[in-house]
Amino acid sequence: MKGKGMKQAIFIYCTVPDKDTAVAIGRKLVENRLAACVSFGSPVQSIYRWQGVIEEAMELALTIKTVRENYSAIEELIVSLHPYDVPEIVAVELDNGLKPYLDWIVSETE
Repeated sequence: MKGKGMKQAIFIYCTVPDKDTAVAIGRKLVENRLAACVSFGSPVQSIYRWQGVIEEAMELALTIKTVRENYSAIEELIVSLHPYDVPEIVAVELDNGLKPYLDWIVSETE
């Protein structure tokens, strides 16, 4: 669902190893108006295969509220600040949502 100005609101998900990384990425994205909001909560347990070995890690999952037009700049910023070789960065388009909220995402990223 498109909000104000016909821009497509999206959520970007990214996991990070600790609160310092979460705050650094989140603050930079909001300061630069690349994201309207970045939220994270309690750690999540991740189990994954990396270089042939099954690993487990406690991570924080960021939810980045933004618009599609900002994806490339956000990906570049995350890669520059993230300690992982291959950080999880995935985007999901929002098909539906409260119009005033979607409009707020658009207005805060202009």
